Amino acid sequence: MKAIWYDQQGSAADVLTHGEIETPTAGAGEYLIRLHHSGVNPSDVKSRRGSRAMPFNRIIPHSDGAGVIEAVGPNGDKSVIGKRVYIRNGQWQRPFGSAAEYIALNEDLVHDLPDNVGFDAGAGLGIPALTAAYAVLKDGAVDGQTMVVHGGGGTVARLAIQIAIDAGAKVIATTKGNADDLRDLGCSHVFDYSDPDLAAQITGVAKDGVARVVDAEIGVNLATDIEITASKGVIVGYGTSLEMTPSLPFIPMMFKNITLSSILVYLLEADEAAAYAAIIHDMLTHGRLDVPIAGVFDMKDCVAAHEMVEAGARGGAVLLSCT
Repeated sequence: MKAIWYDQQGSAADVLTHGEIETPTAGAGEYLIRLHHSGVNPSDVKSRRGSRAMPFNRIIPHSDGAGVIEAVGPNGDKSVIGKRVYIRNGQWQRPFGSAAEYIALNEDLVHDLPDNVGFDAGAGLGIPALTAAYAVLKDGAVDGQTMVVHGGGGTVARLAIQIAIDAGAKVIATTKGNADDLRDLGCSHVFDYSDPDLAAQITGVAKDGVARVVDAEIGVNLATDIEITASKGVIVGYGTSLEMTPSLPFIPMMFKNITLSSILVYLLEADEAAAYAAIIHDMLTHGRLDVPIAGVFDMKDCVAAHEMVEAGARGGAVLLSCT
């Protein structure tokens, strides 16, 4: 099969290889999936650059993708063959991810893709959509709550906004440059996250504070998040790249009885992931979830795809075509 791989860490142009590699087979409890598209996430480019030690001698990158189940493992349910699916955790704690024509993956990591959703959009779902649903809904119903979602230009944040609004929350978003787009999604207010008066602006429209904050940059935003969060509110952090070791303003957090929660979508239990995937499936089926796509690249142009993710400021998912 055709695939992308690297044998050492470094820049995309230096280490990514496009070529032929042996096609995998489905083991017990696995599906063999013929991939149509592969999703490129920030975690993929960070791992390739060397954010942590390379755990395998050769890696096919990427955790997300979408395609069709082509085969099942020994004693597997053959009735699923031909189903349209999307995947998650394709390269989590395993060497061969989704930047290839095929992937063999545990059936718990494979989710149904509605017929009305393209494989391109499907490849942008796995990590971003499950992260968004997890961040918004992990503590239960949010109907009637006021919520802040930071960084509305990001893929996860944009999906989180839609999931929260669909679940009945009032959403205040922060962003840089796409405010009208977020208002069109249903945000009640949109503010510039770089404004030094951001906390005052948010509390000005949320007089009693906000019940929940969803944040991709918890390190730089934590003090502001505590200021805007209501008593007994929740702050959910799913990333921090600008400040890796933030200080904790414990006293103001303690006097509001705020819960600070960190999440990592890769560690979701199978039943949790299935529950969030069901919500995503319903929203997709009924046209209530838009999956933005910033660019689609041929597999041989994987370097350009990685460089687009590294450049930041993209308006959606970056994908490889695997066909």
